Amino acid sequence: MKPILLVTALAAACLFSAQAQTADQGFVKGPVFEDYGPAAQVGDDLAIPADLDLKVAFDISEGSEDGKINRRFETVARFMNMHATAGVPRDQLHPAIVVHGAASKDLLQPEAGSEASPTYGLIRALLDEGVPIYLCGQTVAVRGIDEEDLIPGVQVALSAMTAHAVLASEGYSLNPF
Repeated sequence: MKPILLVTALAAACLFSAQAQTADQGFVKGPVFEDYGPAAQVGDDLAIPADLDLKVAFDISEGSEDGKINRRFETVARFMNMHATAGVPRDQLHPAIVVHGAASKDLLQPEAGSEASPTYGLIRALLDEGVPIYLCGQTVAVRGIDEEDLIPGVQVALSAMTAHAVLASEGYSLNPF
């Protein structure tokens, strides 16, 4: 076997092995989102206070890769699944999403006759679960997005900066991941 083919084969085997290990390490979807947001149950030393409302803002600017679900949006589903699994009641989970830049394309409805993006179902599931999604109005203007083309339920804010300031004033922390 040629060296380049051998290296490629080894890299593929390592990737497959890593993916298999992730599944074997207990990463599961649910209970909030059965199709999205796999998370592992782990022991932890930081107690979550029983009365804590987890108000967390997620900033998403990276668009999805072709043919793949946008991992940044899936992080929000994982946040909800892992905390629900850890015993945090659903009514104490309050994520909010602020979108700008290239990620705005993930918030567009599929064009007539075209296939929906892989992230479309996740966006619908987040909205259906009551997660507010705010799109930067400055991004809307720069990219020439018609608000009618947005997935129903997506809200437009004056700017991403404004959305974060409002959310911070409401007690939301900014998720750094």
